[in-house]
Amino acid sequence: MVDVASRRTVWRCAIGLLAAAIIGSGALTHVRAQDEVRALWVVRTTLTSPAAVAAMVDAARASGFNTLLVQIRGRADAYYASGLEPRPSALAAQPAFDPLATTIARAHDAGLQVHAWINVNLVAGVNELPSAPDHVIYRHPEWLMVPRALTESLADVDARSPEYLGRLTRYVRAQPAELEGLYLSPMMGGAIEYTSSVVRDIVERYDVDGVHFDYVRYPTDEFDYSREALGAFRHSVTADLTPGEARRADGRLAEERLFYTRAFPERWRAFRTARLTALMARLRQTVKAVKPSALVSAAVAPDLTEAATRRLQDWRGWLERDLIDIVCPMAYTTDSATFASQIAAARETAGRHPLWAGIGAYRLSSVQIVENVRTARRLGVGGIVLFSYDTLTAPSRGSDYLAELGLWK
Repeated sequence: MVDVASRRTVWRCAIGLLAAAIIGSGALTHVRAQDEVRALWVVRTTLTSPAAVAAMVDAARASGFNTLLVQIRGRADAYYASGLEPRPSALAAQPAFDPLATTIARAHDAGLQVHAWINVNLVAGVNELPSAPDHVIYRHPEWLMVPRALTESLADVDARSPEYLGRLTRYVRAQPAELEGLYLSPMMGGAIEYTSSVVRDIVERYDVDGVHFDYVRYPTDEFDYSREALGAFRHSVTADLTPGEARRADGRLAEERLFYTRAFPERWRAFRTARLTALMARLRQTVKAVKPSALVSAAVAPDLTEAATRRLQDWRGWLERDLIDIVCPMAYTTDSATFASQIAAARETAGRHPLWAGIGAYRLSSVQIVENVRTARRLGVGGIVLFSYDTLTAPSRGSDYLAELGLWK
């Protein structure tokens, strides 16, 4: 039999050959310029003053972009007028300034669409914890994801105690290359309701053209081993066991807290994946119930296998169930062949759904950026998204860099 690694290698080679064939032959028709989404991810650091917003919109329009994905919830904070989440300290001196409303007004006047970019599960960085005492990580630390490594040490710690949050924070802080911060768990009903209410508040009060969801994933597959998550999994398993089997399993559980996850590893993975998919379904329902015309998009790991196994993010399933209207694979590689392979595979998976190719422009030269845009177009994508406006207009690039790229010629 061919092992899993070999099958993956064969598949990747096949996709690479497909991409090369398409690019070489011009087999796919170019997306018409008037139909193509030309978008920028705009990080919240740009949304700190009316002048900065005005400069951003003007630069985007002058450079040929037609869509802005603006990060108005970065770490469970509100770069808009909100009564649900704290206003960031960067806006403290401007209590009357509403970054989202200002962006929408100026962008719509300029003929640009605005999508509210919302980081979903990632709610706090750990190098500098939120200063607002009413931040969700302080009000509901029990909703945070827990890594397997801390299962035993946190088992008997009160989630409301400083020690609980402190241990989680120190664990994440010790792995900066892999972990971005603290995440809310899709296992918690309260957390799902909370996030849904935040999304509803935004869509009800702002004339956004779409909602763009990011960080709808687990930090790694080593999360969520919180008490409530483990309890929910145990309940789902014992429902399928005979009374005798359940008693014996619970006997093992008394000696080994992770017994069920180790005894049923594939079911445990599927259980967590399904909960994340249920969260995505709830968020879509929330958006569409308020504004059916708003487009729902999601930023995803570009490799399906990595997304499913490492992040428990089944975006193929999301597409099959129409939970998202548009998929945005973050193909941030610096290798042009890998980029082509990833976008070709994602385009195949997306099927009838539009795909916007996410390009990590912050890592690339101007030549590489242009090359990736042209490759994505030849592969038949519906749009391009560059990450990010902020890095492409940094002093090191120059104020006219975006326009000088000449991406749309």
